[in-house]
Amino acid sequence: MTDTSHGSTGDRRAFLRGAAGGTALGALGMMGAYSYSPLRHAHFAKDENEKADIGAVRSLKVTNISETSWFNNADLIGDIRGAGGLLVNQYRFNWPPFANKNGKLAEGSYADGIKHIKDDLPNNLERAWAFQMENAVHPENAGGYAALLEIELRDGSTKKILLDSGWSYDWIDKSFQREGIDKMLANGEIDALVISHEHFDHFWGFPVTMKYAPEIDVYVPEGFYEEGFQYVKDSGHRGALHVLKPGLTQMFDGVAIYNFAIPIITRVYGENSLYVNVEGKGLVSVTGCCHQGIIRFAETALQEIQMEKLYGIYGGLHISPFDDWDPKYDDLVFTLGDYGFEKIGANHCTGLLTVKKFVARGLPVVQGTARFGSKDPVYLGNGDQIGFGVDVALMSPASAHLSGSAGAPATGGDDGSVKGATY
Repeated sequence: MTDTSHGSTGDRRAFLRGAAGGTALGALGMMGAYSYSPLRHAHFAKDENEKADIGAVRSLKVTNISETSWFNNADLIGDIRGAGGLLVNQYRFNWPPFANKNGKLAEGSYADGIKHIKDDLPNNLERAWAFQMENAVHPENAGGYAALLEIELRDGSTKKILLDSGWSYDWIDKSFQREGIDKMLANGEIDALVISHEHFDHFWGFPVTMKYAPEIDVYVPEGFYEEGFQYVKDSGHRGALHVLKPGLTQMFDGVAIYNFAIPIITRVYGENSLYVNVEGKGLVSVTGCCHQGIIRFAETALQEIQMEKLYGIYGGLHISPFDDWDPKYDDLVFTLGDYGFEKIGANHCTGLLTVKKFVARGLPVVQGTARFGSKDPVYLGNGDQIGFGVDVALMSPASAHLSGSAGAPATGGDDGSVKGATY
């Protein structure tokens, strides 16, 4: 039986492309509002002969190093509110790693914070983090996002890309060690670090990558602020820094980065996402937070890149990051099904309620194991992996043998928070 309750495919896509943003989703509602902004039209509709041929790869494997950005929603929301709201510069919060001595909320700055740890970066991160634990606002709440992309090219060689470097030095370094990323970096096996955007939970763990590979090529979106560029230098980076202009940039045969020039909360601008074209399968879209919106992400690919079809998607999809639901998001769930994705690995800021609705809708969600702080198996969680054009075990080889408390699912906190929450 054909489902007509939400109108035709074309009607749904038109609705989502044209609907205006602005519905609040709790304290951080506007984080996802850009998914519906009419500003997205500026990136739609290229002529067929203008589409880019980015080539193709044999396969892509993504390992989730960490999708757990923080552990207590109430603390993070309270800090943002207490600092003045969504538009306040993130470097002012006195969050780690930029704490002043006895740091107070909303009284920090990059310059005041970095001076306490600059001499420790990147080789004495334990001491740098110890200072944060004593002086920062809610240092125990920091986690971070990072993923490893392993790409088999058509000539049989392999390229490895690290997407983001987390937040907490302690959390992300242990996550790197759990998955063997530390050794890969030290051995020069990872070709590039792509920073999706300047947000604290994706970028502020940058010195951890520098600890192991200070000469690695780094890609950031044009729109980084002065503090972000200075942090790259202060963290000990000695390699090439590629500042990507808005639009499509080819990395390797079959792999491209797209810089979406968009404003993001806490005074951040621009987001890098990746497109990987798998030969005989179609295009895989890989994202950190997808602040550009999942529909815009898909439509940009369809309008600008030559491909067989949209094949898969991985990452944080930024639909209901705090599981506050608006009825219009039901249309988004229905519309996503119309794009024909064959594999969806969702986590981080997607929202558990969103992914459960994906599953109920019958979308091809690859679910995970809820280990190492990931909250629910509906997410492709920490230590899990997904293959596109290649069969892979759900658990990464490096983490499959680990068990016990470190791999236990998250549990509810006494204060109503969720320990191991992944937004």
